[in-house]
This record gives sequence, structure tokens and C-alpha cells, in this order.
Amino acid sequence: MSGYKEIVLRPKKEESLKRFHPWIFSGAIAHKPDGLEEGDVVRVMGSDGNFLGVGHYQVGSIAVRILSFHDEPVDIAFYKKNITQAYALRQVLHLLRPGNNTFRLVHGEGDHLPGLIIDIYGKAAVIQAHSVGMHRDLNLITDALQQVLSENSLEHIFYKSEGTLPFKAGINAVDTYLLGGDRVEDVALENGLKFHIDWLKGQKTGFFIDQRENRSLLEQYAAGRHVLNMFCYTGGFSVYALRGGAATVDSVDSSPKAVSLTGRNVALNFDDELRHTAVAEDAFKYLKQMPEGKYDLIVLDPPAFAKHRGAINNALQGYKKLNLSALEKLAPGGILFTFSCSQAITKEQFRLAVFSAAAISGRKVRILHQLTQPADHPVNIYHPEGEYLKGLVLQVE
Repeated sequence: MSGYKEIVLRPKKEESLKRFHPWIFSGAIAHKPDGLEEGDVVRVMGSDGNFLGVGHYQVGSIAVRILSFHDEPVDIAFYKKNITQAYALRQVLHLLRPGNNTFRLVHGEGDHLPGLIIDIYGKAAVIQAHSVGMHRDLNLITDALQQVLSENSLEHIFYKSEGTLPFKAGINAVDTYLLGGDRVEDVALENGLKFHIDWLKGQKTGFFIDQRENRSLLEQYAAGRHVLNMFCYTGGFSVYALRGGAATVDSVDSSPKAVSLTGRNVALNFDDELRHTAVAEDAFKYLKQMPEGKYDLIVLDPPAFAKHRGAINNALQGYKKLNLSALEKLAPGGILFTFSCSQAITKEQFRLAVFSAAAISGRKVRILHQLTQPADHPVNIYHPEGEYLKGLVLQVE
């Protein structure tokens, strides 16, 4: 038995844990010990005194994130075991191969480490902590990561704190290098294409790895088409479309910095690519002003419209409006790749929003593909909330 402080649940509040769901909500707790600090590892006990799991305690609606349903210490051996299992899965998925050194190594609950994200870009690892417990365990995680990836010879480990932890008293979460950091090779490979990764100032860990397989699918549809990549960010879809033989590619983002990064990534792969144009413009304004039929392949990959349940209704209206604008302007026979990365939005809700847009447009629309996140962003079967990326590929007459 581990010597951690114990939290006791109210009667009948242990059922979700018995089904291996890794979250305990604050209302389920009957008793907390004195002196309990945020980020502490706790043992969770049922009202009958039976052990249920160990996890990180946190102040908020999710009070405990379960790390193990076995009574074991959360130490370097624990992290090494779980990161080793995660790395083995990525090897099974053949993500470490010539032409590809970019992948997600740890995906929170999907890899049984709630609150922890680790992305790999060649010789660099970028860590995000979404819980105080993971923030406090950074040294353990870093040591375990270096041991597991010794053959990969990591040269840089960067902790990306921005936007991952809510403001917490006494938590000094700052972006910092935990290993290396002076001379950084920031070019990573994905399916044979090169990308600059801005983990210092970019969104998330610097690149949206979760669209890798969907970018490859778009490449198959790109030949000879006039492509609009809306919310382009780093230009991932644009670069794949160009390699796929697109006639033209226009990349649009409201951020001039994102537009600049897209241009750098296009140049990194194609030198002076005359087929590509990058525009800094608001998405809705651009879609409203663009001529009908200009594009026969449009990508809509917006940032999360709903970051919590209270924003769901407004988000669904936003998705409907955005998709309607694209459907009204898409050339006959065109293809629409449309996505939602809002965890609070279900697949059914997103599909209904797109259906509503299609109905208002009055056009014939067929679903060709239903898309999700790739296998290095696994979903714990006991934690369906982990399935956050939803996508549809539509053919429009």
C-alpha cells in the first residue's frame, strides 16, 4: 500500500470508477483530509472502505484524475512504465520511420496519464501539463522520458505551460527548457514533408499533429483542384495539397503570424511555389466576399468554438454559419473538408450543424468520409470524452 492521503467518496458515487472512468467530480467526495494540497497524489476510497484508485487531487469540478486503479506509488517507475507502453504503441503504429519523426507520444487519458501531453518533433519533446499534479511531477516525467527515449537521443525537452493550467495560487508555470534549448533544429518531418515547429510561441505544442491522417486524405483529392485552406495556421493542409498536385492553393488565417509561418512551410518544401497564396483575413469575411465557384476544394479547420459546455449553443450556430458560407460558394462537384476540435461538441451535434447548413444551401450533399483523430491520439474506451476531433468530407453537387 502507498502512504498517500485518502479521499472518501459518498455512498453510490463509486460506480463510474468501477467502470474505470478516470474522473471524480467534486460532488462525489464525502471527506477530504486536512492539509491536502492541490496536485497531491491521493488514494480514493469507497464509502465502504474499499480501495478504488490513486490519482492527482485538483481544486475544481474534476477533483481527482485517476492515474491507476491499482494501489501503487506514482513515482519514476510508474511514469517510466506508462511512457514505455505509450512508446511501444507508437512503434506498432510505424510512426517512427524514414520521412516521419512527428507524433504524439502521450495523450492524457488515452494513454492512462490524465493531464499529460507529450509531442515528439524529431530530437525534441514538448510537454504540456493540464493538471497541477502533472506540473508538480515534471521532474519525474522528464527523467522517465529520457530513459524511455534513450535510443531516440532527445536533445531538447520543452515545457509549454501557456494556456494549459488555469491560474493557480502558488503555481509558477512558465515556458522553459527542461533539457537543451540553445541551438534548436525546429524542422520536423511528417509523411516526407518538412515543417517548422514553433513550440516557443505557437499554439498548443506548435503543430496540430492530430490532422496528420486527414491531411494525407486531402492530398488524394487535391490533383487539379483550386484549394482554399481556411484557418490555415501552419499550412499543413496547404503543403499536402500542393504535393498532391493542386492547381492553386490559397491559405487564409486571421493571424498574420500564422500566414507567415504557412509561407515558410510552403517554401521549405517547394521553394518558389507560384501556385500558393497566403492571406491574412477573417474567415467569415473572406468566405462572404469570395466569388462563387472559385474553389472546388475547401478546408474548414477552425479553432475550438466551444471550450466548455456553456458555449455549446453558440458554437453550433458558428459551425452552421461557417459551413453554410462554404457550401454556398463551393463549385459544383466540389469537396468540403470540415472539422470541429471542440471536445464539448459531440459527433452528432456537429453533424447536425453541418446538415442544417446543407439543408439551407439547398444543394445535393453526400458524406464521403467521417473523420476523427489519429491512433497516436487514442481514446480510452472508458473515457469517451477523449474523442474530441470530428470531421466530415462532403461532395457537393
